[in-house]
Amino acid sequence: MKRGDIYWVNLDPTKGSEIKKLRPCIIVSATPINKARHTVVVIPLSTAATARPPLVIGVTCLEKEVAAICDQIRAVDKSRLTQKAGQLSSADLFALEKGLKQVLSL
Repeated sequence: MKRGDIYWVNLDPTKGSEIKKLRPCIIVSATPINKARHTVVVIPLSTAATARPPLVIGVTCLEKEVAAICDQIRAVDKSRLTQKAGQLSSADLFALEKGLKQVLSL
């Protein structure tokens, strides 16, 4: 599991305004950490959301334009990951990193 990989992730159960259900998510945690831990940090993707940087970044997943919901970043146990769906392009990963820096004030 590498930074920039896209996996289908079961985000349920959730509470309140947390994004839910089985959906593709981008792994944003560092690859060496992913190898050492039982969790990964992900950003959920949505086809319903509209890109509104820096909170929501437009990216391509499975040959479709989708939205990475940066303010829904979370750590999940690897057991929630079901199947690899692809890999984010370098350009999309760069745009996502810029959005994350703003969301997290880095």
